[in-house]
Amino acid sequence: MAFHFTWAFAFGILGNLVSFGVSLAPLPTFYQIYKKKTSEGFQSIPYVVSLFSAMLWIYYALLKKDAILLITINTFCVFIQTFYIFTYFYYAPKKERIMTVKLILLFNVFGFGVVCLSTLFLEKGVRLRVLRYICMGFDLRVFAAPLCIVGKIIKTKSVEFMPFCLSLFLTLGAVMWFFYGLLLKDLNIAIPNGSSEGEEGRKQY
Repeated sequence: MAFHFTWAFAFGILGNLVSFGVSLAPLPTFYQIYKKKTSEGFQSIPYVVSLFSAMLWIYYALLKKDAILLITINTFCVFIQTFYIFTYFYYAPKKERIMTVKLILLFNVFGFGVVCLSTLFLEKGVRLRVLRYICMGFDLRVFAAPLCIVGKIIKTKSVEFMPFCLSLFLTLGAVMWFFYGLLLKDLNIAIPNGSSEGEEGRKQY
């Protein structure tokens, strides 16, 4: 058991480090927005969805024992995604601001509120199990979303829409979180990351 815990902790630390770097990947995009003083041409939905995902993971981690490494990276993700959203909102045209507000209300207020209220009165074990399915289902849908980029790459015969370095670090993050979940015997973490990279960075592009 000690062996498993030690290795799980090691993979969790590595997962945190890689995911921390990936979550900072959009900074050049927001530097461009700052320089141009407009967010036109960019969308806020990846950051709103990333924030929603981080909120779900924190809720799950708070109910689960020994999940401090999930809390640390997703707490950072909440702060950085909030920063991205505020920056986007500040420089966005009126139409995009309205759309961003609608997305935040849909995902981060209504969606998260429904998840919390629908699981609040359940027994802790049942609540954790239901939340596990919600997180897993949401993450698997998010993982499948980037597959549309593959079609774009084939059509344009260019990999500019899927940078090698970003793809490499996303893959490394997936490996770290997969083994972290596997060693903890938590399929909610292992299964989605066995399909693709988890958490924040996978949705940024």
